Amino acid sequence: MPHVPRARLSGREPVLVTARLVGGLPSLRSGAAREVLWRQFRRYRRRGGFRLVEFSIQGNHLHLIVEARHRKECTRRLQGMFVAVARALNRLWWRRGRVFGDRFHDRVLVAPRQVRNAIAYVLHNAKKHGHRLGRVPIDSYSSGPWTCCWRQRVSVRGLDGVEPPIVEARTWLLRTGWRRHGLVDLTERPG
Repeated sequence: MPHVPRARLSGREPVLVTARLVGGLPSLRSGAAREVLWRQFRRYRRRGGFRLVEFSIQGNHLHLIVEARHRKECTRRLQGMFVAVARALNRLWWRRGRVFGDRFHDRVLVAPRQVRNAIAYVLHNAKKHGHRLGRVPIDSYSSGPWTCCWRQRVSVRGLDGVEPPIVEARTWLLRTGWRRHGLVDLTERPG
C-alpha cells in the first residue's frame, strides 16, 4: 500500500500526486490496463470532499491532480483508490503482490502559475516520455479528452460517448485561478 502523503492541506487545495509501480510489471499503457484504471478512477473520482480532476497514465507511473477538504481525507481516499487499482491490475495481469512502491510523491499546489504548470505537465506527460500521439496531439491515456483546459477545441475519436473518469474542480485555483496564465496549448512541451 502506498505511503501516506505528507502534504499539508489547510483547506481544499489541489495536490499533484505521482505513484510509481514496482519493477517488473507490465506497462500501464495498454488498452486493457487503461480500461481498468478508468473504471477505478470513475469509482473514486468523487468521494466526499475528494475529487480526481486530472490524470496521466504512463508505462510505470501515474500522475494525478486531486482536491480534498483536508489531509486526512486526501490520504484515506488515495489509499483506497490505490488499493482498488492494485487489486484490479493484479486480476488483469493474473498475479499477486504489490503493484505500487512504498511511497508516492505529492505536492500541494498553492499558486495559480504552479497549478497551471502542473496541469500542463500532467496533460503533456506522454510527450516527455516519448510516446507518439498521432494526428490529434492529445494523450488518450490522460484526462486530456475530457478536460476543459485546452486552448483549442478538441475531440478524440472513439471517446465522445465514454463517461469521463474525472470531475470538475471546485477549488478556485483549479477552476479559475490558473487561467490567469493562459489555457494549455496542444503544442506545448512539458517542463
